[in-house]
Amino acid sequence: MQLTAPASRRTGLRDTDGMAVASFVLGLLGLLVLNLLLGPIAIVLASVALWRGTERRGRALLGLGLGIADLVVLAAFMQVDGSVSWSL
Repeated sequence: MQLTAPASRRTGLRDTDGMAVASFVLGLLGLLVLNLLLGPIAIVLASVALWRGTERRGRALLGLGLGIADLVVLAAFMQVDGSVSWSL
């Protein structure tokens, strides 16, 4: 007995499109706060969305780039002041 209907192809695309947008948003937020946490999450979400063939490829690529930028900014700040946090 099957309780739910099988997922359609459109549902799978919607999921990957959501991952692409989420990676973009998290990557953008990661430039401002919690770059150690949000950067890697953005990279993983963007990679999975691209691997599954999202229709929002540009957003996934932006999310990937921003996630990498989050880690680069973190490394730069660690070199400058030796901490893992922003110092204002």
